[in-house]
Amino acid sequence: MQGHKIEAVIFDWAGTTVDYGCFAPVKAFYNAFKKFGITPTVSEIREPMGLLKIDHIRAMLNMDRISSLWNEVNSCPVSENDIYSIYEEFENSLFESLVSFAKPKQGVCETAERLRSAGIKIGSTTGYTDKMMNVVTVEAEKNGYAPDVCVTPDMTEGLGRPSPFMIFENMKRLGVMSVDSVIKVGDTVSDIKEGKNAGVWTVGVIEGSSEAGLTEEEFNSLSESEKKQLAEKVGNKFLTNGADFVISDISGIFGIIDKINLSGNNRTVR
Repeated sequence: MQGHKIEAVIFDWAGTTVDYGCFAPVKAFYNAFKKFGITPTVSEIREPMGLLKIDHIRAMLNMDRISSLWNEVNSCPVSENDIYSIYEEFENSLFESLVSFAKPKQGVCETAERLRSAGIKIGSTTGYTDKMMNVVTVEAEKNGYAPDVCVTPDMTEGLGRPSPFMIFENMKRLGVMSVDSVIKVGDTVSDIKEGKNAGVWTVGVIEGSSEAGLTEEEFNSLSESEKKQLAEKVGNKFLTNGADFVISDISGIFGIIDKINLSGNNRTVR
């Protein structure tokens, strides 16, 4: 069969390649909203995960419960100045702990090495800003993980997920011509939508994901049947939102690459 071979894999950061469970932003969003008299639930915080962080704040403020609480606490609707004030608190809180949440997840460094050995380029997208990624990339590299390209919304005029432009910027910098030659891997619905909007192959990763929402210790303490139930729940959410494939952990990407290449890039392959 003829078709484009996979030339690049574009990974997300928090929850996909670093920060098992995607806890750094959860903690920072919680602290930021608390400063303004709002106590968000973890599920409310995680629902928009993967978006540009200021868009994430807007999404939370549009939630019925949080919007009602804001009006109750402040006696007026939220303003754009309020959004930026919350964002400033979020950023301050995040920078206090970001370096502690930049360790690569298990198998990430080995996966990157295998991809490079196979001649496959490694890109990345994120909901973090340049300033935030300056911390994360340095710390991740100290621990053995450094993609060929790191693209933030700052590099695409603030157009973060679910828009496709960070993926297109990766392709431009990596020198990849066809979306059929690219796989996007992420741990949130925003990642899946980003990949689908770009027209690339899109893969959801389960273990250590924001959608699973567990620490590594919590995940490892689950029984095999509980792990299976969690995998089905998270996997179905990814597939429902358009993911082409779901993998348990990052090392599963090699099976996906083989499947796509052997199919001749047939988009109906599963």
